[in-house]
Amino acid sequence: MRLTLRTRAGRAKRRLVLGLFALLSAAGPGWDRPARAEPAPPLRFCADPDNLPFSSADETTPGLYVELGREIARELGRPFQPVWVPTFYAKRQMRMKLLAGQCDGFVGLPDDAGFMAPRVVLSNPFLRLGYALVVPKGTGIASLRDLGGRRVAVQFSTAPQDLLASQADIQAVTVLSVEEAMRDLLDGKADAAFVWGASAGWLNKTRFEDAFAVIPVEEGMAWTVGIGFAREQDALRGQVNQALAGMAPFVSALTTKYGLPQAASPAPAPGPGGGEHKPPANAAESSRAADGAIGHKLFNENCAHCHGTDAVQGERRRNLRLLQRRYGDEVREAFMTTVTHGRINKGMPNWSGILSADEFNEILAFLLSVQVQ
Repeated sequence: MRLTLRTRAGRAKRRLVLGLFALLSAAGPGWDRPARAEPAPPLRFCADPDNLPFSSADETTPGLYVELGREIARELGRPFQPVWVPTFYAKRQMRMKLLAGQCDGFVGLPDDAGFMAPRVVLSNPFLRLGYALVVPKGTGIASLRDLGGRRVAVQFSTAPQDLLASQADIQAVTVLSVEEAMRDLLDGKADAAFVWGASAGWLNKTRFEDAFAVIPVEEGMAWTVGIGFAREQDALRGQVNQALAGMAPFVSALTTKYGLPQAASPAPAPGPGGGEHKPPANAAESSRAADGAIGHKLFNENCAHCHGTDAVQGERRRNLRLLQRRYGDEVREAFMTTVTHGRINKGMPNWSGILSADEFNEILAFLLSVQVQ
């Protein structure tokens, strides 16, 4: 009897051990190790695949923004993933990519609290960008005040072209690219160039063997930039700001690596000719400027690349300060029809769906405040 009980107990024990072994086997390999944490998601920044010195799909020269993104991702303990998009129409790409959740950040946006607010929030600024004078070394040209009587290469339909259009003693040499402007300097067709500083610095470093001095211009031609995030990503913005706080030396090294000119001081200097910018001529003009303040900002953000900063445009056909002369009492109807339908054959896109009806009205209010009688 005692033998039988022992036998039964042994069999039960063996069945228990075998059942436990089967249960652990079903759990798969690694059952005896703690569960691994999920890998951190990549930090995705929108970047242009062909926009040096800022970004490039070429791994040998990834660009300042890509290298900065990688360093920020490293600080956050995340892998980095560029999302390649063309950035010529930056606001449109931001709507299609950033606000649609296809990337987490958009690098190089102007440090302006009103820029696409409240849909987009900005990091702390990390870099100053703008236009620059490019001159052969040793010419003695150091600022816009030194351009009187000179031939100055300016890119077609840019803010420098508009600025110099009002200077009777400066001969503008119109070009289609920054590189063409710099080649005109080499060929003696121009004495100076007034062009986008980042491109000029990069070309000077990589194609022109540092033949030129590239001098930043601060007279309303430079601004600081940051990284834009969708409003819902405010927590990520805070993390990026913490990472950026200690990166000034790293960013400075990148500006040197990619040839970006940097001003010694961000303080604005007097305008060309040595004088300060003049205030409005009278109280009525000042009041009109205040009424169109929102539209003024919207205009410079969306329209200035074709129609000139502050609607100052040297080319008559693009000069929107002449709308009242052209259309008289029908100026509002002409403006609204153009911005909501476009004039594709003349290079004017349809802005419907990009700007709202209220934004169109604000821009028109600004334009009506600066009409030439």
